[in-house]
Amino acid sequence: MSAVQSAALDTQVEAEREILFRVVNRVAIVTLNRPAALNALSHAMVRELAVLVEHCRSDDGIVALVLKGAGAKGFCAGGDVREVQKLAKNADSRWLAFFVDEYRLDYALHTFPKPVVALLDGVTMGGGMGLGQAARLRIVTERSKIAMPETRIGFLPDVGATHFLGVMPTELALYVGLTGATLSGADALRLQLADLCVPAEWLATFEERLQRMPHDGDLLAALRGVFEPPCNIIPHAAVGPFTQLILRHFDRRSSIERMVATLRHDLEREPPREVRQWLQAIYDALTGHSPTMLYVTREALLRGRQMTLAECFRMELGIVKRVIDEGDFCEGVRAQLIDKDRKPRWAPATLAEVRPERVRHFLASPWKREAHPLVALGA
Repeated sequence: MSAVQSAALDTQVEAEREILFRVVNRVAIVTLNRPAALNALSHAMVRELAVLVEHCRSDDGIVALVLKGAGAKGFCAGGDVREVQKLAKNADSRWLAFFVDEYRLDYALHTFPKPVVALLDGVTMGGGMGLGQAARLRIVTERSKIAMPETRIGFLPDVGATHFLGVMPTELALYVGLTGATLSGADALRLQLADLCVPAEWLATFEERLQRMPHDGDLLAALRGVFEPPCNIIPHAAVGPFTQLILRHFDRRSSIERMVATLRHDLEREPPREVRQWLQAIYDALTGHSPTMLYVTREALLRGRQMTLAECFRMELGIVKRVIDEGDFCEGVRAQLIDKDRKPRWAPATLAEVRPERVRHFLASPWKREAHPLVALGA
């Protein structure tokens, strides 16, 4: 084999790897490399990431970690829920190991002793948020599309969302978690889900600046200097004009049915076109997403505000097990992602039919404390 052929083969092998790893100026750069799938996480990727994170933790030659996605369309679109649904439909319990490993990985990043930087450029949803929100420096761009859209597939915002959405006022956390609203980079910055909003083209050259980064002094400040442009104009946050409406409609004391009623009332008053469009989108979400999981998500988000990160992960895993074993998840994935008929048959079908005891059942752990798969988190 010639040198040219060998180099071409190495390039092909590199392109086929789902996780890329290299070190630049003592900073590890980990790239999620499934651009055709918006870098969605497979179980194999989660396991490989966990190994790399542990390597970076123990290697004294590595001082920081940068997480990024391949391609221009997304950091990470989330976990591979189609594969999870396939396993669950076939009564294959291996799906649980995916979530256990994913949550352990996210927790390891949250508690990582060295600075972590996450480049949340493009689509960043679900499992992508689990990785990104663990970072000390979360960077978004004008292309960022940030969301926790799980209730539309009969699931809940997980991967630590019951903890990290707690950085914002309760009403805003309920709005983001219940509706699955897609936030811009500027929105994420306003809602404290990001630390910097920069032009996407600025990120394309970050490795050149990383090569020149000094290692004396404050390392996190030095990293921020690598990623923050000299002159940075932050785009307008689209969610801003609707803040008062969010505070009105997502009162923590309101049931989901009450939220729907106040939305309906405001729609009937024939508001201005832009406001009406916003109200209608929220109304459609709260009347179209899984009724059970809307109520379970509301309660989990409220409880999570009083819990540690480890407790939130344990609560989320218990809910995940119940909703996949006996809830709306499989039907939601079928309707939204597989058959794409957009007509999920939720059980129960309406908010009025969701009984309090059903909500409590989903929130009750399936395991005794000492037998919980995540019992070691935070120990």
